Amino acid sequence: MKTIRDLQVTGKRVLVRCDFNVPLKDGEIRDDNRIVQALPTIKELIEKGAKVILMSHLGKVDHKDPIKLAEGLKKNTLAPVAVRLSELLKKEVTFSNDTRGENLTSLVNKMKDGDVLLIQNTRFEKGETKNDAELSRAWADLADAFVMDAFGSAHRAHASTYGVPEILKAEGKEVAVGYLVEKEVVNLSKVVECQERPYLAILGGFKVSDKIKVINSLLKKCDKILIGGAMAYTFVKALGGNVGTSPVEMDQLDYAREMFASGKILLPVDTICANDFDNPTEVKTVDTKEIPEGFEGLDIGPKTIELYKSEIAKAKTIFWNGPMGVFEKDAYQAGTIAVCKACAELKGKAFTVIGGGDSAAACKQFGYNNDFSHVSTGGGASLEMIENDGHLPGIDVIG
Repeated sequence: MKTIRDLQVTGKRVLVRCDFNVPLKDGEIRDDNRIVQALPTIKELIEKGAKVILMSHLGKVDHKDPIKLAEGLKKNTLAPVAVRLSELLKKEVTFSNDTRGENLTSLVNKMKDGDVLLIQNTRFEKGETKNDAELSRAWADLADAFVMDAFGSAHRAHASTYGVPEILKAEGKEVAVGYLVEKEVVNLSKVVECQERPYLAILGGFKVSDKIKVINSLLKKCDKILIGGAMAYTFVKALGGNVGTSPVEMDQLDYAREMFASGKILLPVDTICANDFDNPTEVKTVDTKEIPEGFEGLDIGPKTIELYKSEIAKAKTIFWNGPMGVFEKDAYQAGTIAVCKACAELKGKAFTVIGGGDSAAACKQFGYNNDFSHVSTGGGASLEMIENDGHLPGIDVIG
């Protein structure tokens, strides 16, 4: 697989698929981390004298409902990203409000070596998520080379992530991955292939159904899987426990029983539960199999924390995706903080990876960002990379 280091791009138009899917509020960027992560690749191309054309999606755009479409077009503009990118690069970044057509082509044709142009949100085009051939061709015609640096979108075979590089590659033009994608592939490959054991996976989050494929894959790779979050209650229910009003996927009970029979899955032994999610009058710690009626499990309990800490301490490789509880609320943070801390204490002794999403947000919130070997920028992409033994469409197309 070619990387950005291999490209000869002086004077060439290089189309870079970035991940600028940043949180916005009233047109203001609340966290510019994804923009910052893209800088090494962009700066390298500028220094090489390329004409750098950037593209990214932002948010979701509903093309079926005219009212929602208008709202999406207004809310999800990349214009604020162009402004912030200019500040970070300390140079002008031209913004094209058009996603294709004469105006965009004209802006591209006017570019000089080292110039940077950001194209409006790729999802403003209906054909983006469908990998529309005509759209892919329109974007491919803008470029002499393509760089994939949006790991968070690499699991999607969209026009901007798959269609464009597929066309350019077929034409004999250079395609490569950027520094961010290279870093993700190198680090996540270590938890896909796993040479250092014991190998421990920690899975939390809301639904078992969201993680069926990754559980199947990890059971083949891992020595143990620690389960937390709301998904634990589907397992507990499947094994005959009482879970009160905790969320349960009734259609996943057979699957949960089957997976538990592997002997590799550990479930919480105690749970912090409350009689109301938003305004509880009673919060207590109970045996996970005996959550009272009217109570909902919201975090792993102290006995589970000690059990999980002891398992984490033995591991040489760890993959973590999904919090242990409702970490956004102070009363239910202890489990997730304990997992963060236990993994952080392995710094220099084990290879520890957070697979993006809420786990990465929690890690940052509690100040453990720099204590993990790798914190992925793509929750869905990191899970699918493990599910598919290291393969993602947006990366495979480059290889």
